[in-house]
Amino acid sequence: MKESTVTNPAATALVLVAYDSQLRWAAGVGAELASRGWDCRYAAPSDVRSFVTPELERELGVRLERAPWAELVRRAAGADVLVLALQGPLTSRFVQDVAADAGHADGGRDGIRPVVVTGWVGVIVEKLVAGYLERFASDVVAVNSREDLRTFRAAGAQLGLPTDNLMLSGLPLLPGRPAAPRRGPVRTVLFADQPAVPASRADRSYLYGRLVEHARRHPERRVLVKPRHRPDEDPFRTARHHPAELLAGDDLPPNLELVYEPFPELLRSVDVVLTVSSTAGLEAVGAGVRTVFVADLGVHESLGNHVLLPSGLVRTLDVLEGPDAELPEPDPAWLRDWFVGDDDPRPPARRIVDRVAELADVPPAGRPFARTTATPAFRARVALAGHRPGPVSAVVPALPGRRRQGVRGRVLLACHAVLPSGWQDWPLVDRLRRA
Repeated sequence: MKESTVTNPAATALVLVAYDSQLRWAAGVGAELASRGWDCRYAAPSDVRSFVTPELERELGVRLERAPWAELVRRAAGADVLVLALQGPLTSRFVQDVAADAGHADGGRDGIRPVVVTGWVGVIVEKLVAGYLERFASDVVAVNSREDLRTFRAAGAQLGLPTDNLMLSGLPLLPGRPAAPRRGPVRTVLFADQPAVPASRADRSYLYGRLVEHARRHPERRVLVKPRHRPDEDPFRTARHHPAELLAGDDLPPNLELVYEPFPELLRSVDVVLTVSSTAGLEAVGAGVRTVFVADLGVHESLGNHVLLPSGLVRTLDVLEGPDAELPEPDPAWLRDWFVGDDDPRPPARRIVDRVAELADVPPAGRPFARTTATPAFRARVALAGHRPGPVSAVVPALPGRRRQGVRGRVLLACHAVLPSGWQDWPLVDRLRRA
């Protein structure tokens, strides 16, 4: 496909994120937009819980502004491109509010000005169809894998939704094709930790203990543990039992380290990446690094590794004890599902922006957004959002003209505001949750 370009220096793009993983996804799209001439601005809603580290902003070369939700809705309605890397419920709410601000809450025939882009920042482990329905009302729904695309097309057809806005882009964190697999002896093993997987202290202690044992048995190897964030940081998925906490006081072998360098930098020097179900595993495969999705705790929806079975890389840590040749190889069909460059060599971000550039030349009334927001499904979502507090209104303060939040929503907001991070996991809260 011929690459589309934009030469209008006045074209503007607003990119909305709330967390590190979302900024990583969005920055690839934003960089491609900027290379085509769009004035690309990044922002996070200041009245929604969010966390992006200054280190990541510097690493990606972006400046993230914080502004109130209502102000960002106003700016979005006047932008030429709107990229929503927010969680699904927030994405759905924001699209509804932008449409309402432009006077087209019911999918008016004139549409809205910006080309609206939505997508997923990693592997979808839950809410597959629900997540699609939170994003379907947009001009470009960027889909990460062929299997997801088949699922969304089938769901859209069964629900009577236009599906011409679905595009197989591939995950912008990944190359179009994976690098050639690296070979050779295993000298450095990296465990890519996840904040909430596994959830229990006992399971996390077990995994860290296995890594400590491996480091002791193999003093010739470096064993690195890469937490998602530092103990004193407060991201979206705060680690319930941080490895620095669980390993504190232990007599650790000198070849085991906690590291906080950017993951792409670490990939340059490691030989094997271990993770339970993190998107970091896909990044490692893309970089040609041997990868294992750890199955010592089983395969379960709560771990997110059930969706990775087709990879052929789900194994227990015992696989590290055998010869290097016994490390698993990714299944070719799974590689084709996630690395979509065989049919089209363009990188994922370029595919997305090429489509955006095409739609920028189409009058708003002729874009997919105008058709998707004219559907009964969209009108029902707007009506429901105005009728009762939902998952979005529990974290987004009530906006002008919106129904006041219920008691539960206000209590949750107050807890987030005054209690320290991790309050959701206090024993008292857990007992109340089960009551």
